Amino acid sequence: MGWILLFGLSASILMMLLGAVGYLLFEGIGIWGNNQPVSWAFDIVNFVFWVGIGHAGTLISAILFLFRQKWRTSINRFAEAMTIFAVICALLFPSIHVGRAWLLYWVMPLPNQMSMWPNFRSPLLWDMFAVGTYFTCSLLFWYVGLIPDLATLRDRATTKIRKIAYGIFALGWHGGNTQWKHYELAYLILAGISTPLVLSVHSIVSTDFATSVLPGWHTTIFPPYFVAGAIFSGFAMVMTLALIARKIYKLENYITMNHLEKMNKIMLVTGMMVGYSYGCEFFVAWYSGNPYEQFAFINRAFGPYWWAYWTMITCNVVVPQLFWSKKLRTNLAVMFVVSILINVGMWFERFVILLTLTRDFLPSSWGWYWPTIWDGMTMVGSFGLFFTLFLLFLRFLPMISMAEVKGVLPQADPHYHPTGDHGAAKSGKHHPNPGIEPGPTMGGAGL
Repeated sequence: MGWILLFGLSASILMMLLGAVGYLLFEGIGIWGNNQPVSWAFDIVNFVFWVGIGHAGTLISAILFLFRQKWRTSINRFAEAMTIFAVICALLFPSIHVGRAWLLYWVMPLPNQMSMWPNFRSPLLWDMFAVGTYFTCSLLFWYVGLIPDLATLRDRATTKIRKIAYGIFALGWHGGNTQWKHYELAYLILAGISTPLVLSVHSIVSTDFATSVLPGWHTTIFPPYFVAGAIFSGFAMVMTLALIARKIYKLENYITMNHLEKMNKIMLVTGMMVGYSYGCEFFVAWYSGNPYEQFAFINRAFGPYWWAYWTMITCNVVVPQLFWSKKLRTNLAVMFVVSILINVGMWFERFVILLTLTRDFLPSSWGWYWPTIWDGMTMVGSFGLFFTLFLLFLRFLPMISMAEVKGVLPQADPHYHPTGDHGAAKSGKHHPNPGIEPGPTMGGAGL
């Protein structure tokens, strides 16, 4: 019943998105608040926000896999799914921002009736290649990891339709030694390819801003600053989703406090990196002696949009400091609220960067930006798209990697002694992954 209610709510919000996009395609992007001097607005803010969210899934899965961090096994599957769905939401915004979405293929280097090639020096074209490559690798990485579990679902299917559907996607997997060997190799190669992509994608997205000559944007700190922020917001979204799934599907034995505390520590570290970047921006503006650069940052903090700037600072810099306390770091209610606030703060970070456009060099060209109802409907609707896809994933696919969890259970240890060694097992001496406790069920509708 809980899943049905959440799915109904998400689908309703998704309908709002479809209505807003349909009206935009019919009427044009004039229904948004975009205007001179702010020609990029909610669309670029939401694009960068969702691309950032899409980073943590591959980071958790690929980098932690390469470093053999076994605590990833409880959260990597739905973190990878989060990446796929977040990138789909991100790609929506540049697609509709072009106005005539049916001519979107013009941005690709394909022959067309205009006999024109795209501008290869444009960071927007780099975006298309970078995000498209990242999405393709993340999708393959997610799918390859799913194959053993899809075969399990195929073997346990109770209806013919499910058996056929899962059988098609399981690719004939029967768990033989050769198949496992090829599977491990393919998974390792995809993890190796995905890891540099995690760092490159948001670096390239940051060049959308950094290659311009606008004060506040033309800075070399953007690539590392954007990557740290993306990991920060991505982990916050993973935390939000993990806490909800853990509660609904009773996954306390699989997503343990040990996992949650480790994620909180990563958010604390990346939050400080983001706060350090905010400070560096002010220092570089002051040290450069450029009056336009200095004004841009003073305007952010004390100009007409000061409330957005201080919301960003509060949510991204002040709030994560709560995790210095172990008591708060292991409190589920605090974790949930902090993860929500971090994502609010990270959305405002992109909004604050955008507001540089309202006041650049000449006061005569200054303007004011305020979103319309269609901007708001599109932004909120993108959350409906994300959560609808995520809830469908929870319903029909295993949210935890069954094959990987089996590998870290005590029974997978060749030195495990099931009888007469309760004290050692309880203390974790023979437990390959002390963070996972074997439970009666693995949870999730698809398991």
